[in-house]
Amino acid sequence: MNRAETLPATPATGVPHSRVDGRLKVTGAARYAADFAADDLVYGCVVSSTIAAGRIVSIDTSVAQALAGVLLVLTHRNRPDLPADDDAFKDMVAPGGVPLRPLWDERVWYSGQPVALVVAQSLELARHAASLVKVRYEAAPHQTDIDAALQDAVPPSTEKGGFDPPPPARGDAASALAGAAARVDAFYSTPAEYHNPIEMHGCTVVPDAQGRLTVYEKTQGVVNTKGYLTRVFGLADDELQVISPFVGGAFGSGLRPQYHLALAVMAARELRRPVRVTLTRQQMFTFAHRPQSVQRVALGAAADGRLQAVIHQAVSETSRYEDYCDVMVNWAGQLYRCENVSMGYKVAKLDVPTPADMRAPGAAQGLFPLEVAMDELAAALRMDPLELRLINYAERDANKNLPFSSKALRACYREGAARFGWSKRPLEPRARREGHEWIGWGMATGIWDAMQNEAAARAVLTRDGRVKVSSSTADIGTGTYTAMTQIAADALGMPIGEVSFELGDTRLPKAPIEGGSWTVSSVGSAVDAVCARLRNRLVELAREHGGVRFANTRREDVRRDGDRLVCGPHSDDSIAIATLLERAGLTELEEQVSVKPHEKQQAYSMGTHSAVFVEVRVDAAFGTVRVTRVVSAIAAGRIINPKTAGNQIAGGVVWGIGMALHEQGQWDHALGRQMNHNLAEYHVPVNADIHAIDVLFVDEPDDIVNPLGVKGVGEIGVVGVAAAVSNAIWHATGKRIRDLPITPDTLLG
Repeated sequence: MNRAETLPATPATGVPHSRVDGRLKVTGAARYAADFAADDLVYGCVVSSTIAAGRIVSIDTSVAQALAGVLLVLTHRNRPDLPADDDAFKDMVAPGGVPLRPLWDERVWYSGQPVALVVAQSLELARHAASLVKVRYEAAPHQTDIDAALQDAVPPSTEKGGFDPPPPARGDAASALAGAAARVDAFYSTPAEYHNPIEMHGCTVVPDAQGRLTVYEKTQGVVNTKGYLTRVFGLADDELQVISPFVGGAFGSGLRPQYHLALAVMAARELRRPVRVTLTRQQMFTFAHRPQSVQRVALGAAADGRLQAVIHQAVSETSRYEDYCDVMVNWAGQLYRCENVSMGYKVAKLDVPTPADMRAPGAAQGLFPLEVAMDELAAALRMDPLELRLINYAERDANKNLPFSSKALRACYREGAARFGWSKRPLEPRARREGHEWIGWGMATGIWDAMQNEAAARAVLTRDGRVKVSSSTADIGTGTYTAMTQIAADALGMPIGEVSFELGDTRLPKAPIEGGSWTVSSVGSAVDAVCARLRNRLVELAREHGGVRFANTRREDVRRDGDRLVCGPHSDDSIAIATLLERAGLTELEEQVSVKPHEKQQAYSMGTHSAVFVEVRVDAAFGTVRVTRVVSAIAAGRIINPKTAGNQIAGGVVWGIGMALHEQGQWDHALGRQMNHNLAEYHVPVNADIHAIDVLFVDEPDDIVNPLGVKGVGEIGVVGVAAAVSNAIWHATGKRIRDLPITPDTLLG
């Protein structure tokens, strides 16, 4: 056997690899923000406000400070000086308005706002001392009920970082609706949902003798976190390093720096020693969350099912101090073909913390009423819901008047329906019952943007032939470590085991925050480019320093084989990489590149699509719902790792089931306070709630979206699931529920 025949032929990408960081996680070796050790470490506990609006009259910290081991109690009265400029507190993804400044003054914006930080020698002592801080308030009138605030809703701020209004209306939707043969016109609502990843938010701040800080933080973007801290605390670039190698789930809650971070840095600089601040589970309900919404969707169609009018109007909540808004209604003008479309969006300012992105922000809420209304329209037309969607299939993005770079949604419909057995679905509801359960089938469409941002990556080849690739991106559980390692291995022509990837450190090349399903598209393109450049440079070194055989070999015929380069079938047609670098006078070979989106993308609309098919069983006596079967068909371009991508989609389906049946922030509006701020009463799906989830990826080549042809799968898995569950419940019971979550009392009412 010659040397060429021994080279590995299997590509690293497109193959279901297990996570390269999996062993670290299951053995406990992976270190998260609150796991990093430091000498003389002390602990902080946040004191939260108990009123929804008003001001602090006085704070008595004397009892807490008298305890042995309590080192510091920070309030607005003794905090360090902070910038007066709002822009200093605005991070990369801050919405319009005035950002929250922890411990800024006596004003209380919402229940749960941080009003003090107690620092002590142990976490238990800090929490006990925090309970002894006495705060006297002067309460002001508050409003936390979106239904009561609908009349006061306003268009969001359009300042930089704020709101992009929906596309202008086209045609005359109101007149077309009035003249339609079949109509649906209804209101729908979605509740506030709260981020509850396994790892609660926390950080460890370690100062050195010169005042430089190392910050271990749970974040989706170390670059964003560093920029925020340098502005707020007036730090030079070399005075701060942010590290975040592992994140125990974030899903949008880690996009922006949360209040614990600034408090921990204040305390560490004041005490000149390491400080760790972690939030309690209850405090996880006092910041980023998916905003509640009230939406009107009206659809009109001809007798043959062709849409003649689409109207989508939404109001969602925001805080008093910032104008957070989701892209909630735009999908209605993009997903289906219609000449008469009107979209509107407003926000209701409430005495709540600013909402934040939560997996598929806007699409998760906005597709629910649209896809339920499509199901209602199909019922009114006595038409199969899938047939109605195919009749109104959009070949172009009408919002932008652009063609799609690729769109394999028809294949999603076809392959998903075949896998599910949709052709056997009875048209009428309440047609199937087994024992005490009604059985129903429902479906919905999903859509999400495919985006690419500028990103940089570095690749370093050492004399042993191994390559370390790095970028300051994050891995929030999505499999970034693994996908980047696979991309690098293919670009280098190396086995995956000889490549490693480093992330989550501001010392590494800059990358965008990890969100929006753009990480593989953005950072992956940079990794592919830098590894291709490194490989090409290595080949050129071989042609220059490898001898006559390499000099006379075509570049494309030089290959890797372990720690050697090969240019032919014989044993003397190779050279050790160590020898090659030595001859070139190098200890290692390094390349770094930055990749931007290509201009050709501007001529296309780029997105991912899905078709979700769901079976439910509804107990006729108790109204309990079981989602017994889900088929999710996904069109997301090239799939780097079918295993981790499939896990992402399955996780999104679980989120969608939770949105449909479980998750809901429940408020006592008289107190302006959330009442179920724990995992005992804030319900999320558990193992017993989840049954068969079948994920399939359809073939979707795309040479426009980015050099790799990938689109990302973090968001698309959840979009449309809640609507499909709702539609299946209608098919089982004949009851149309337009408010989420759908609980037994709503089905029995």
